[in-house]
Amino acid sequence: MDEIPEKRMQYVTTGEVSSGGIETILNSGAIGSCLVIAAFDPLLNVGAMAHVMLPGRSPVKNGLHTNRFAANAIDEMLCQLKKFGIKNENLRICLVGGANVLKRENDSIGESNIISVEKLLEEKGLKVYARSVGGLERRTVLFDIEMGCIYCKVGDGKQLILWQTENKQ
Repeated sequence: MDEIPEKRMQYVTTGEVSSGGIETILNSGAIGSCLVIAAFDPLLNVGAMAHVMLPGRSPVKNGLHTNRFAANAIDEMLCQLKKFGIKNENLRICLVGGANVLKRENDSIGESNIISVEKLLEEKGLKVYARSVGGLERRTVLFDIEMGCIYCKVGDGKQLILWQTENKQ
């Protein structure tokens, strides 16, 4: 009998990009105005998560914190996934975050992150399959790659399935 592989929890914090296979659970919490991008290839059972803090591209090349910017984080996420052999057309993308958690009247960073990421994904021909974005409450997201399932919790609510691959239901 084959052993069941032990799953490894990887925390993806602001400005980080992480990827893995069926042994990996990606977790990102305390998402306010940041936007988390989760990408899954159901054919290869691999996924990645990027935790974006700012819209656009970093003005600094190869800087320490360039993946805090949407364009840089998406490029890094796709680069990591290419190492697994994915094809962009097979990716299922989910977005979580972009809220105005400080409830400031003119605070548009969350909305700017959403707009920037959606535009960049569209330019790369990547389709967003599910979103939990905007509003005023923080979120957390958990991505179980083996199950092809992305869970989301809004505020103090229950953790619910945001999206699950059609291959696992």
